[in-house]
Amino acid sequence: MMGAGGTSTSGPHAWAGPRFANISGDIPVDTPRVPAREAAKTELSKGMYHEGDPGLLRRAFDSFWDWIGGLFDSATGIAPGGPWGVFVLILLAVGLAAALWWRLGTPKRAAGSAKPLFRESGPRGAAEHRTAAERHAAALRWTEAVQERTRAIVRSLEERALLDPRPGRTADEAAEEAGRRLPDHAARLRTAARAFDALTYGGRTADETAYLTVRTLDSDLEAARPATAVTTGAVG
Repeated sequence: MMGAGGTSTSGPHAWAGPRFANISGDIPVDTPRVPAREAAKTELSKGMYHEGDPGLLRRAFDSFWDWIGGLFDSATGIAPGGPWGVFVLILLAVGLAAALWWRLGTPKRAAGSAKPLFRESGPRGAAEHRTAAERHAAALRWTEAVQERTRAIVRSLEERALLDPRPGRTADEAAEEAGRRLPDHAARLRTAARAFDALTYGGRTADETAYLTVRTLDSDLEAARPATAVTTGAVG
């Protein structure tokens, strides 16, 4: 069949017109994929498209809870009993932490020996420290009793010239120096020094057993004699 102007309008070779021609007859523009994607991203990044988005804090909060939820889901899949098993494990962990806190006390700071053993401005003798220790023990103030008895030990060693009197000496330093003069008691001296630091600077508390231990050490040191070096010379 022939159309106007002699153009065929049917048959296998019929011409259907330009595939990409628009109504206005302009040449179609084929935009590459990558520039088109970048242009769309730039357009969507404008503030007018994000006025209703949650703020940064809200997004961080939501991400945190999503992370917690993921951990819980993972734990639920591993723990026996599912969610109830996780709940029981959490209760056990909280109970253990409470028991440790009750037994050891609240650590105020790391125990150390950076502080001097004696903090008073004027020196006190060993007998005065022992009297103060017994007074605290009678009132069941075991922490103060252990502290005063430890000071009595060091002061007694100074009075016996087994330690040089030195202001600012720490409990660990006193134990180390006295242990060289009294090697049979070196380990107990170090233990007493660590206990003093834990009570004084670590926020720990003592009991009657701790006080009796340091009091026995004090009595044993009173009867101890320093080690002496024996030198042997050849007689010609």
